[in-house]
Amino acid sequence: MATTPPLQLPVPGERTSRTIRRYHAENGPVFPIELPGKVNAWMVTSYDMVSEVLTDDGTLYSTNPRNFTALNDGTIPADWPMRQLIEGDHPLTKDGADHRRLRGLINRAFTSGRVRALAPRIKEMTDELLDRLPAEGGVVDLVRHFTEPLPVNVICELFGVPEAERRPLRERSSVILSHTATPEEAAAAGAGILDQLGAFIQRKRDEPGDDLTTGLIRAQEDDGDRLSDSEMLRILWLVLIAGHESSVHLIANAVIALCTHPEQLALARRDDAWDQVVEESLRARNSVISVMFRYPLADVRLGRVTIPAGAPIVVGMPATGMDPARFGGDAGRFDISRGQETHLGFGRGPHFCLGAPLARLEARIALGSLFGRFPELRLAAGEDEIVYNSSLITEGPVALPVVLGPAGTGG
Repeated sequence: MATTPPLQLPVPGERTSRTIRRYHAENGPVFPIELPGKVNAWMVTSYDMVSEVLTDDGTLYSTNPRNFTALNDGTIPADWPMRQLIEGDHPLTKDGADHRRLRGLINRAFTSGRVRALAPRIKEMTDELLDRLPAEGGVVDLVRHFTEPLPVNVICELFGVPEAERRPLRERSSVILSHTATPEEAAAAGAGILDQLGAFIQRKRDEPGDDLTTGLIRAQEDDGDRLSDSEMLRILWLVLIAGHESSVHLIANAVIALCTHPEQLALARRDDAWDQVVEESLRARNSVISVMFRYPLADVRLGRVTIPAGAPIVVGMPATGMDPARFGGDAGRFDISRGQETHLGFGRGPHFCLGAPLARLEARIALGSLFGRFPELRLAAGEDEIVYNSSLITEGPVALPVVLGPAGTGG
């Protein structure tokens, strides 16, 4: 393959998911990119190549930023905003035994049984939000009034975060994830969220409750592989941000897909096929558009490209679900009847998303309840008129105007 000059990411005026798919079609499954701040990286995009990289976490590739050469030799300035996302003492920056230790400690509090037991409460919170929607008028912003508050409330209730502290958490998270944030804005948001969580953890030490934060504190106090104070703070930072951000956009993206494919919505309602809707949305409309970063521990050969040790690799997700080599010639079609084919919506390998069961549960309940309550819900704007967020990590609408239509008897 001929040498390709670094490709700009993001591209002004183009949704990042579309840019990644376009670059994949034009340049193949691996190519150099330039990130905001003129930071050079590589991107991998095909299903097989992404799967290969993620599966080899901790052996051929590291997630620890100490292995990112340009981050540590002075090439990248200390105020680069994306440092907020790739540094920190949490599982996403750990490899091997260190990663397994932290993930195991989180699992003590974040059990599958606890997630399953949340279903009635998630349904209750969903219905409370749906009850309020008609009062918003003829055109309702579904992001503001439904797809955003539901995941935020679920994860915050799970971890015992008071209602008054949830909006600042969401606002600061959005700044940290935005590629348009200035260094000053990113630093202020990062410091603000750590200060907020530090004070919250201390209150939970003084007044424990039946929540996951208390569970993590108890894990921290156990003998053996206890959590350090830094690890405790950063784990909470990670699970609260990741625990709502991708679900906010996943639900909204699924609503858009169903409203623009009415035959698929009819099929979902007829067969109560909301599980299939969620899986197809994770494949074809996933809210996670990139995973940052993987650092080769030695020079690696990917396809016909050699990537040097210490060069950052961005895992580009949108093209994996549309890869015809994996999903056939109709891979670009949103079709809930295609079957439960294996997608990479939650990643693969050691860093497979810990919150996948919760995200699936939330989305299934949210979508089934929304369209059960408002079976004639439709978009109040053209699909191409919808404005999406400015992030290289996740993608979803910043507002989603809909007309609810008459309420039904379902939901």
